[in-house]
Order: sequence, then C-alpha cells, then structure tokens
Amino acid sequence: SAAEFWAIITSPRTLHAYGLSVGGALIAAAINTCFGLVVAWVLVRYRFPGRSVLDALVDLPLALPTAVAGVALTAVYAPNAALGGVLTRMGVPVAFSNAGIVLAMMLVSLPFAVRTVQPVLEDLDPEVEEAAAALGASALTTFVRVIFPSLVPAMLTGLALSFAKAAGEYGSIIFIAGNIPRKSEIAPLLIMTRLDEFNYPAAATIGVGMLVLSLAM
Repeated sequence: SAAEFWAIITSPRTLHAYGLSVGGALIAAAINTCFGLVVAWVLVRYRFPGRSVLDALVDLPLALPTAVAGVALTAVYAPNAALGGVLTRMGVPVAFSNAGIVLAMMLVSLPFAVRTVQPVLEDLDPEVEEAAAALGASALTTFVRVIFPSLVPAMLTGLALSFAKAAGEYGSIIFIAGNIPRKSEIAPLLIMTRLDEFNYPAAATIGVGMLVLSLAM
C-alpha cells in the first residue's frame, strides 16, 4: 500500500543508505570532474613515454570486474597493508570507512569524467588560442575565457555520468566499506540485504527510489 511504501522509503536505515550513496557519489563525481579534466588535458596536450599506457589505464575500471577493484582497494588500504597502515596511523583510515566508499566510487566513475572531456579538447581549434595569445592574453586568461567555456557542457555531462555510476555502484564498495547499517551501508547493499531476507517489497521499494534518482540524472 501507499502507507507501507512511504514507511519503507522514509525509514531511518533507508534514508541513511540513500544519503550515503548520494552524498558519496556527489563528492566522487565532483573530484572526478576536476581530476578528469587534468587527465584529459595531459593526454591531449602532451606527448610523453607511457602516454598510451596511461590512456589505457583510464578505461581499466570499465573492463575490470567491480569485485576485483574492491578487493584490490582493500588490499592496498586495509589497516594491515603498507599504505593503509600508514594512513591509519596518521588518523586517516580509508578501508572500512566512508572515505573508502568515496574512493571506490571515484575509481569506477573516473573514465566517464575523462572520456567526455577528451574529445572536446581534441576538437578545439588551436587558432582560437593563437588569436587570444596574439591579442595579449596570458595562458591563464586564455584557458579561463576561451577554453574553459567550451568544456563546461562536456564537464557537466561527465559529472552527471560519474554521479549516476557512483550512486549505483555495489561490487567494488562492499569489500572496502564496513557495511554497517546506518553507518557505512549504501543503498544497493540495503537492496541486496532485503532480497536475502526475502523481503521483496522492501527491496523493490528501495529500488524504485534509486530508479527515480537515475531517471532524474
């Protein structure tokens, strides 16, 4: 019934799972939009040894099974791992925390931020930049007033795609997150939990919320 649907969708556990998925995805998408611009700029504007390897690594998260990505992240950032141990001693734990969730979201959604901007950069007419330089514009002014406006639509597309991918991510997150209800439990995991409990109406209800979010994006 409508009352049961509303009770499930507004329960504290569901709202927290939605908040973590949406909030983490927003942070990951925002970081990836900035970092993706840098990566795309380097790939388009510079030629250096290993460029083709870097270009291939950008697409690796799309080909890599998400569970493998999650296991790899956990192996690197776990408290007993080399890097993870250092971060934990510094008071910045990554594995089994919300930071690990955002990190996993960033990993799987980065290709969308890079690949939407890269072709636009490649198609920019170099004569426009040369004209700006001839008129006395600095490199920074040329980027801000000439190049960046042309990239904004592509960056917004990359932001939306990265957000949508990160919000629905499951496989890579469950290994590095603590998966504790109302603390580190994402919405896709809550759906799987309800399915394991054979509570199909609750799983479908939470899924409808994710569907609405995806359609909105």
